[in-house]
Amino acid sequence: MPGFASFRIVIVSVFFIIINFSATASVGALDIIRRADEIRSPNKPFRYTVTVLEYKDGVEKEENKQILDISMRFMKPEKGMPADARSLARFIYPPRDKGNIMLSDWYDLWFYTPTLRRPIPVSREQRLVGQISNGDVIVTNFEYSYSATLAGDKPCGESICYELVLLRKSDAVTYPKIIYLVERDNYHPYQASYYSMDDKLLKTVKYENFQMVLGEMRPMKIVVRDAKHSKGYSVMVYSDARFESLPESNFTREYIQRGVK
Repeated sequence: MPGFASFRIVIVSVFFIIINFSATASVGALDIIRRADEIRSPNKPFRYTVTVLEYKDGVEKEENKQILDISMRFMKPEKGMPADARSLARFIYPPRDKGNIMLSDWYDLWFYTPTLRRPIPVSREQRLVGQISNGDVIVTNFEYSYSATLAGDKPCGESICYELVLLRKSDAVTYPKIIYLVERDNYHPYQASYYSMDDKLLKTVKYENFQMVLGEMRPMKIVVRDAKHSKGYSVMVYSDARFESLPESNFTREYIQRGVK
């Protein structure tokens, strides 16, 4: 009975579609973002060095280089402790920039140099080196900053990724929209594509060189490509990560005006 056989094939196909959908839907977008955030940044105060390099396509030697020493208080609420998202970025290379400091307090960013009387507000979108902006060198908490929707699965390299659409919760967040790929088998962030208000691609961020750091496999290299400047790219290389808890009073404009060590 050909008709009956065809009917059975349809039923089986629908069954497998339902099973596949259930497997994807069993992990919510919020859970994926939260697990990927934990890989990108530990949930306790820490300190690290980031080396920012600018390259031209096809050229092995970097065109520009900058090194920053960054302390982070980047914590989600846990065991009665409130959330925190503050950071200090100390400029240590090139020598002409040594002594400059950036202070990030949630979505506000200030810059201080010994030649200024007081810290001044600066934009997170302002370019630092190449395709890297001020805000790029400071870890962003996607869970707090964006509402996430799980769009489905997508091939990514040799793996399969969850594809998520992130829409900012507040105008204070730098980028309105992100298409975020997170590997299904280990929740490693794979790639983030940043979009403007009119849905134009601004840049892509690729997470690479995962290493065991501070108890977790974390990306120690990030490659940034600007959609408008496709002839070059920038790289952030992380090193010397360690847990370190500085007093909260260190993360204030008054404190950085006195100089930070």
